[in-house]
Amino acid sequence: MGYFEIGVFHLRNSANVGTLWRSAYQLGASGLFIIGKPYRRQTSDTANAQALIPLRQFDTFEDFLAARPVGAQLVGIEMGGVPLAGFCHPERALYLLGAEDSGLPPRVLSACNAVVAIESVRLQSFNLAVSGSIVMYNRLIGC
Repeated sequence: MGYFEIGVFHLRNSANVGTLWRSAYQLGASGLFIIGKPYRRQTSDTANAQALIPLRQFDTFEDFLAARPVGAQLVGIEMGGVPLAGFCHPERALYLLGAEDSGLPPRVLSACNAVVAIESVRLQSFNLAVSGSIVMYNRLIGC
């Protein structure tokens, strides 16, 4: 299964973090990270995943890049990327979600080794925690 973490660039709604954290624990992530606005604990993490896998927080994208684990590929999750259904996940990955209202900015997307999009039947945009959970589940069962 390899090593992976999932994180958020410029978080808007901290309630999404608890849900994402719980999914990350359930689906085998090694950790969670936040870039930008600090995370303040809330109650959507009913599995107490915060005690089971670590959260790393970074002030800037540059701070995050400087602390990137050796060999880990950065995978952006953004509309317009390659379809998730055909994506082969790297052995070591850092998955990065953008804020729901603005996504990932061009400077962040250009630093990604890959950008994947989640297919949908209607609207392209999913809730942040749902998007992250879908990507991690796809990794679990995928390529």
